Amino acid sequence: MKLRVKIILILSLTFALIFVSTYIFLVFKGKSLIVDKLEDLTKKKVTVGYFATKPPLVLMVSGLEIEGLAKVETITATPNIFALLTGKVLLDDVKLVKARITYEKSLSALSPASAAEPSISVPVSIYVNKIRNKHFFSHFLIKHLTLNDGRIDFLDRGVSKEGIKIIFKDVSLSLVNNYAFSGSAMSSFDLKAKIPWQKGEAEGKIDLKGWIDLTNKNMEAQVKIEDIDGIYLYPYYSAWLDLDKSRVEKANLDFTSNIHGLNNNVTADCHLELTDIVFKPLAESARGREEVIASAVIDIFKAMDQGKIVLNFTLKTRMDRPEFGFSQIKMAFKNKITQARGPGIKAEDVVSFPLKFLEGVVTGFRDISKAVISGTVAVGEEIAKATKGTAEE
Repeated sequence: MKLRVKIILILSLTFALIFVSTYIFLVFKGKSLIVDKLEDLTKKKVTVGYFATKPPLVLMVSGLEIEGLAKVETITATPNIFALLTGKVLLDDVKLVKARITYEKSLSALSPASAAEPSISVPVSIYVNKIRNKHFFSHFLIKHLTLNDGRIDFLDRGVSKEGIKIIFKDVSLSLVNNYAFSGSAMSSFDLKAKIPWQKGEAEGKIDLKGWIDLTNKNMEAQVKIEDIDGIYLYPYYSAWLDLDKSRVEKANLDFTSNIHGLNNNVTADCHLELTDIVFKPLAESARGREEVIASAVIDIFKAMDQGKIVLNFTLKTRMDRPEFGFSQIKMAFKNKITQARGPGIKAEDVVSFPLKFLEGVVTGFRDISKAVISGTVAVGEEIAKATKGTAEE
């Protein structure tokens, strides 16, 4: 009995000594430790306004800034004592409040090919290889990360010299990492945010959840974005749609996608639905060819999907360099119009179609499979000619 008491006493004293030593170490070295680790990760200058260690063992940080990348108002973190003894920084719980992240994609990053078809590249891909690195995993670990009231400012100059700015506000994130002895990590995440488009318009809402293994480059995720402002994103598809001539004043869309990644190859099955479209008011007799074409295409989409205007398409990309290109949407649009000459449309569903447009669909006019969106939502020259005749009647 006495031996057991002695063992318990020795273990308790050892733990107390470790705890006190760790506490003292963090009081004097905690701030520099955080700065050094973040600078090693980002390769940018890091500053901390305030740092303190509070009982039992909680790190308090405010005014953290990563030059040109991020600012965080407050951070609380709970370090793992035993991990520190092995030379690792393991934080069991990290909470960030009012973190603001800024990322700018430069125009110079565009190749001639990508300039013709603008795309959105994911900013975090810059750090994927760094985070995957086992040397990093062996020195800096976070088990649970939460973010509240965050904001991400993404300025894409890759689409034009002026660029387009997309803001994600009210960002909330829960990230849970499960580490293996090999140094790999399986991370589950749940992210929500709002996207303010134009003043006075509905804000977009994004919901992203799933898991990712950056070491082995595998993932499963679901993304849902509601109330996308198609007019705000016009610079991305301006090369193949003339918004002024088609007289589209408002276009709202919803987007959902199931994402699957295996060995760095990512496939995203996407569903895009136009929920609202408004044309600028104009006398019927003054409607131009482009607007008539746009209205005709909308009618044929509705006829094919029971009154809905939807596009289903698949994106393929790489996990270490994820990109979203609008060329896939363009191809999906072309393929759907091509389907219109098939038996899928009933005569009673298309009574509102312009007469000559309908004749072309039913009889299967030549070269429809080569139809493209050229300068407007015109579906090739044959549809344009047919619709032009309708506008003149």
